[in-house]
Amino acid sequence: MPQVAFTTLGCKVNQFETEVIEGLFKQRGYEVVPFSAKADIYVINTCSVTHLGEKKSRQLIRRATRLNPEAAIVVTGCYAQIAPDKVEAIPGVDVIVGTQDRQKIVELVEEATAKQQQVKAVADIMSAEQFEDIPLFHIPGRTRAFLKIQEGCTNFCTYCIIPFARGPLRSRPLSSVVGEAEKMIAAGFREIVLTGIHLGAYGRDHDNGLELTDAIRAVLNVQDLMRLRLGSLESIEISEQLISLMHTDKRLCPHLHLPLQSGHDTILSKMNRHYTTAEFEQLIENIRRQVDDIAISTDIIVGFPGETEEMFAESLEFIERMRFARIHVFPYSKREGTPAANFAGQVSEQEKKERAHQLQVIADKAAKDFNNRFIGSVIDVLFEGEKDGILEGLSGNYIRVYAPGDKTLQGKLCRVAVEKDYKDGIWGQITN
Repeated sequence: MPQVAFTTLGCKVNQFETEVIEGLFKQRGYEVVPFSAKADIYVINTCSVTHLGEKKSRQLIRRATRLNPEAAIVVTGCYAQIAPDKVEAIPGVDVIVGTQDRQKIVELVEEATAKQQQVKAVADIMSAEQFEDIPLFHIPGRTRAFLKIQEGCTNFCTYCIIPFARGPLRSRPLSSVVGEAEKMIAAGFREIVLTGIHLGAYGRDHDNGLELTDAIRAVLNVQDLMRLRLGSLESIEISEQLISLMHTDKRLCPHLHLPLQSGHDTILSKMNRHYTTAEFEQLIENIRRQVDDIAISTDIIVGFPGETEEMFAESLEFIERMRFARIHVFPYSKREGTPAANFAGQVSEQEKKERAHQLQVIADKAAKDFNNRFIGSVIDVLFEGEKDGILEGLSGNYIRVYAPGDKTLQGKLCRVAVEKDYKDGIWGQITN
C-alpha cells in the first residue's frame, strides 16, 4: 500500500482542507503516515499570509525531499496559488496545485509519477465561481470537527494577499453543509466549528438571500449536535439575528473572534477596514448586554506603516478598554503585492518587536482576567483529551479547562466547579 504524509501551515481553513485531501487519498487506497516518516508522497499545504509563512513552506518542501529523495512532492495551498513559478523552481517539487481543483489531486499525483514529469495545476482563482464541494471522506478522531462552508474574500485590506490567493466569494450549498454536519455527528463529534475565509459573507454570492444565520440554524437542527462554534468574523457582519441566536440557543457557543486589527481610526482607514473604533466598541457593548459571559477575542497588527508612537499608545489604551478574552498579536509583515508594502512610514523591525511585546503583556493580563472571572462558578466543559489522570477541554466561551478524571470522560460535556487559575486556563472539579 503506497504511503502519503501531510503537513499544514496556516489557518483552520487550511487544516480542514488537508483533512479533505487526506480523505481523497485514503479513498484511493493510500495509507496516511506521519510527515516525519519515509513516505512515497508528501503533501505540503502552504500558507502565504506572511513572508514567514512562505519561508516555512519552502523549508518543509526541502525537508520532505531530504526525508525521501525518491518521493513525489506535492505543494498546494495559498503559496502555491500566489507564487507557482517560485514553487516550481524548488528542486524536487513534482505537483503544484493552487487553492482550487483539489478534487483532482490524487489523479495529478499519479499522472506526475507515471510520466515522471512535473505537473502544475494552478488555475486563475479570480475567475472561480463555484464552491469546491469535496466530501469529507476522512475524519480524524477528535471531539471538535471543522466544517468549511465558505471560500474567497473581497475585502482587500491593504496588508493582505489572501483575496488574490482565494479569489471571489463562494458559498457551500446549504444542503451540503447539513450533509457534512450530519456525517460529522454520526462519526461521534460533539462540536462543529464553521469556518471560511470570509465566513460572515456566507450566502452573499447566492441570489436567494442566503445568510450565515441560515447555515447556523440548519446545523443547529442536525440531530444530536452538542455544540456549534463559529470561526473568525468581521465585526460589521454581526447581525442582531446572530446575537439573538447566540442568546437563545445555548448550543451556539458564546464566543466570537472579531479581528479589530488596530485601535486607531487613522490606521484602520489606511488598512481599508470598514469601521471605526467607536462603532466597534458600540457593537461589543451591545453583544455583551445580550449574551452572558461571552468571550470576544481579536487579532491586532502592530507597526503598520504610518503608525506613530502616539497612535500606538492610543491604540493600546483602546484595546485595554475592550477587555478582550484573548488577543492574537501580529507584527506587521510587509507583503509584496499589497498596497501597504509601498506605504510611507514603514516601521522598523525592532520597533515592531517592541510594540508587539507591549501589547502581549496586555494580552496576557486580559486573558487571565477573563479566565479568573469564572473562579467559584460552575461551567460546562467538553473534554477533548486526557494525560496522566488530567482531563483537558474547552468551555463554551473558549477557556481551556483542566480537571482530574479518566479517559471515559473524553467527548463528554461535564459540569465543572472552577477552583483556580491553572497553566493557560483554569482548574476545577467535575460535579456530575
